[in-house]
Amino acid sequence: MGLARPVSSVEIDGYGDAAKVGPMSDNPDLDLTTLMRSRAGTAFILAMGGEIVEASAGKVLMRLPYSRKLIGNPDTGVLHGGAITAMLDHACGMAVGSGLGVIITEAQARQTTSYATLDLRVDYMKAARPNADVWVAGECVKITRQIVFARARAYQESVDEPVAMATGTFITTETRPGS
Repeated sequence: MGLARPVSSVEIDGYGDAAKVGPMSDNPDLDLTTLMRSRAGTAFILAMGGEIVEASAGKVLMRLPYSRKLIGNPDTGVLHGGAITAMLDHACGMAVGSGLGVIITEAQARQTTSYATLDLRVDYMKAARPNADVWVAGECVKITRQIVFARARAYQESVDEPVAMATGTFITTETRPGS
């Protein structure tokens, strides 16, 4: 599946309209591929077997393959809620990262800007069905000067029938050279 690069629908406070469509570089597909490779490579997500299926500006689709090592209840085979929460957090973070990449067009600024989860609320709607993969769709909703808002849905058959939903708040920081 190829990487799509639609115009971002992220609401951005304090930035002109040009920021909503500005490319991360002259090669947006390469930027997204690099982002996917760097963020998909966290040891925790790799250990769980999670993968990024699609990414675009401010959006991501991830998949958590069903695995016996992730079962929370051995009697029913239901996945552990912590694995789903981790994927929701990661999907929100990926969406934030790709959303920020749209508005931070200077290469130096991109290298010195980082972000972290400030708050994550997860609402579980139902148990994930055993022996079925979990899909997680994340999107960056709003970017302000220091705070970024994101949301994600974990589902199996339809995004309209979520297993869990998350709302996340992220803080951005600037790192200083040499720190």
